[in-house]
Amino acid sequence: MNRFQNLPELFFTKANLNNNNEHLLKLDDSSKKVKSLKWSDTTNLVLKIHNFLEDKKLSDFDRVLLVSENRPEWMASDIAIMSSKLIAVPNYITYTSRDFEHILNDSKPKGLIVSNKDLLDTVLVASKKINYELDFILCFEEFDNSNISNLSFLNKINNDFPTEIIKYQSIQRSDPASIIYTSGTQGLPKGVILSHGGVLSNCEGAYELLQSLKGPDLTFLTWLPLSHSYEHVVQFVQIMMEAKVFYNKTIETLLPTIKIAKPHIMTAVPRFYNNLFAKMQINLKNQSTFKQNLFNKTIYLGTKYLHGHKFSVGEKILNVLLEKLVRKKVKNNFGGRLEAFVSGGGPLDSRVGEALNALGLKTLQGYGLTETSPVVSCNPLHKVKVETVGPIFPGVEVKLADDGEILVRGENLMLGYWNNTEATNETIKNGWLHTGDIGEFDSDGYLKITDRKKDIIVSLGGDNIAPSKIENLLTLSPEIEQTCVFGEQKNYIAALIILSNDSKASNDDIQNYINEINDNLSQPEKIKKFQIIDEPFSIENNLMTPTMKVRRHEVEKKYSEVINQLF
Repeated sequence: MNRFQNLPELFFTKANLNNNNEHLLKLDDSSKKVKSLKWSDTTNLVLKIHNFLEDKKLSDFDRVLLVSENRPEWMASDIAIMSSKLIAVPNYITYTSRDFEHILNDSKPKGLIVSNKDLLDTVLVASKKINYELDFILCFEEFDNSNISNLSFLNKINNDFPTEIIKYQSIQRSDPASIIYTSGTQGLPKGVILSHGGVLSNCEGAYELLQSLKGPDLTFLTWLPLSHSYEHVVQFVQIMMEAKVFYNKTIETLLPTIKIAKPHIMTAVPRFYNNLFAKMQINLKNQSTFKQNLFNKTIYLGTKYLHGHKFSVGEKILNVLLEKLVRKKVKNNFGGRLEAFVSGGGPLDSRVGEALNALGLKTLQGYGLTETSPVVSCNPLHKVKVETVGPIFPGVEVKLADDGEILVRGENLMLGYWNNTEATNETIKNGWLHTGDIGEFDSDGYLKITDRKKDIIVSLGGDNIAPSKIENLLTLSPEIEQTCVFGEQKNYIAALIILSNDSKASNDDIQNYINEINDNLSQPEKIKKFQIIDEPFSIENNLMTPTMKVRRHEVEKKYSEVINQLF
């Protein structure tokens, strides 16, 4: 495998090799037919945007905001920005004008590449409020507007520019490629500076992990926001593997798109897999007793196989039968070609991971942070251990501190936080990044995450309690959509619970479920009180980050009276 100097070099090398092959695909909104671009089409789109940027006479490593839903123009823009020796600053489409105020003030971008008028308006509201002037704006979709003097539309860019890109050839692996803003669960997002080499080292590790799947028709389905560091690096893994990429816009269209795209690989966050399994359980209730028994037996035998236990003769025969009756049907719901789900962005409940793998949906849990470009480790295809996050990626070093905290070193580390030397020095000490996660290694060298240092609840009795463990157990119930537990300097744990949309569970039903959970928890971890609340945690009400993590401090602030009554 080539060791590329920078990300544009990776793209142009692979594009030249696959010039006439299909590359980027999406469903057309109006016709509902699949539209596709060849690698040569993607290259032309990159050249077009690159030439537009070159005409702006920007300085090396100036910043350019990128705000768009997942679509081919996103990839082209990202690569064009980098090929112009600029720094891409991807942003979530769910950001509010307040979020953009901070990012504009912090990153000081020269320009903006945006997909549509609505997103543009959100950014402009922010820029006007803080009197920030953008030198240029490039929009993918045209609209009637003559009031913005610095606005250009993609389809109207003058193409009379040189089509050879040479600027990127001077970019080193150690140079900055992008600034990705963290979710901001504890406050304002910090800009994480990722290098070309950091992202490439992640791609090299992922390539080694997935290379057995490489083939002329290899297809990824991408639906997580490309501004998320996880999906952002997956974009370049797709390029390195010379894969087709099928874009999906919204969660609502995901399942129908899966059946059309027929992906081999799909990445998602744990919440997706938790919800997927919860829906399976709900659907199972409407099935006959015979089908329920087949489903449960499939999970039982699949889990047994997953953990390396031998089958009896009867179980071997039954498992072959279940492969056709259950696993094949389950797999067909995801297009019939799925080779791997990859889970990242948070801890996946091991029981969900077991069930999905047992049903024939191979699910690989990985681990990382935005600050590590982002992947540190991942389960391999040939040996999945669902209770772990897999072996460490090649080129990455991991050691455990005296208190069990996971420390990381390698080319994949961020260059630092943008404009925040203090935070950088607090996070990277003597070349080691302090993750804030507690872990341990098993006998095979697989890493297991046991606690989150920053999220630990310290009870009045001095016990350290991991809230994620308790919350994961609660949301395994199909009746419970979301939850957040509390107990800092208290005598017990209490929970806020949001029921699923179709749930008819009573307080007594939830209490009975909590009683079952408590049987598997230590005394300090047991849930003593709970309160059902109506409003879900969401990005819109600022109770969740764009990466679907609960903002604990915001939940605590909003529901302070309710929480106080629980104690």
